[in-house]
Amino acid sequence: MTIIQSLLNLTNFASPLKRTVVPCIMVAYAIQIFVAIPSIIYKSDRFFDASGLSTFLIVNIMSLYLPAIRAKYAENNLEQVADAVNEGVQAVTGIEPGWGSLLMAPFKRCNIVQDVAAGTPLAVDYNWRQLALSGAVTIWAVRLGVYLFRRILREGHDRRFDEIRINPRRYLRAFIGQATWVIFCMLPVIAVNSIPSGVPSLQDIKPTDLSGFKLWVIGFVVEVIADYQKSKWQKGKRDKVHDEQFLTSGLWSQCRFPNYLGESMLWTGICTVTLGVLISDDVREALAAADSFPMSILSVIFFCTVGPASVTLLMVKVTGVPYAERKYDKLYGCDKKYQKWKKETPKFIPISSKYL
Repeated sequence: MTIIQSLLNLTNFASPLKRTVVPCIMVAYAIQIFVAIPSIIYKSDRFFDASGLSTFLIVNIMSLYLPAIRAKYAENNLEQVADAVNEGVQAVTGIEPGWGSLLMAPFKRCNIVQDVAAGTPLAVDYNWRQLALSGAVTIWAVRLGVYLFRRILREGHDRRFDEIRINPRRYLRAFIGQATWVIFCMLPVIAVNSIPSGVPSLQDIKPTDLSGFKLWVIGFVVEVIADYQKSKWQKGKRDKVHDEQFLTSGLWSQCRFPNYLGESMLWTGICTVTLGVLISDDVREALAAADSFPMSILSVIFFCTVGPASVTLLMVKVTGVPYAERKYDKLYGCDKKYQKWKKETPKFIPISSKYL
């Protein structure tokens, strides 16, 4: 039995949602622990960000294709059963009637591994929303992954881990935390990719689709422009084109952390799209199937909002903004230009504090 078959058998729950969420969680933590071991041994942070974005890609692709993989293995198993029945009939009667295929034909029209109760077809049909959400995550992960990996190659190390990487326990917790972050962000996408094909509400275009994807595009553009402006400014400083100590132009003149703002916006857009479809009654029933009662509204809200909430909290209160502000305050705290920029420029939302 292959590793894939073992994983499929181990996670063959009655609920389509559990059948996809559980293996995605297992794979996310396995990847991070796999990368953490050599990183801890060699005290290296070179592949920390790359492993995180790679985990996003793998979980994303896995959640999209896992139902089809299950259907394929189910079809193979059904054909093996049919062949065994035919062989038994032929051994007894001396003829080859093909009864096995006849007996198994009704089951081949529905995916007994996916969900008989929901009537999920064996051939999985992808909905446009599933492809669009997975595509959005892929575009974001590839772009950010390339940007961060080029930065770590240029700088040699990540200053955020100067104290952490020398402590094995703290460094391992960082990798475990990154796996948790991936799962939290991907939960709504995994849930939508778990919806059996043929559910009516999955086919409809909703107002939340338009507003959510629009918000994702705006957030993605803001993040890309902010990263480009920062990279260009840093290159100019290295090449001695300017002698500015900190970036205060472009989007960075509107808020102090526009890259984090864009990140929060694009995940909020994904949350909006997924919430619009997951809240439908038939979708919640299909995801639970024969396993339990339909998903509650509170469960749907948790699945959709935990991603953008955790991303925003992590950036604003834990690693992103606090680390950068401590660094800048230490370097430029006595600089009047820096004090003026910090006082007059909003931290996160580009609206003057007098309007908040």
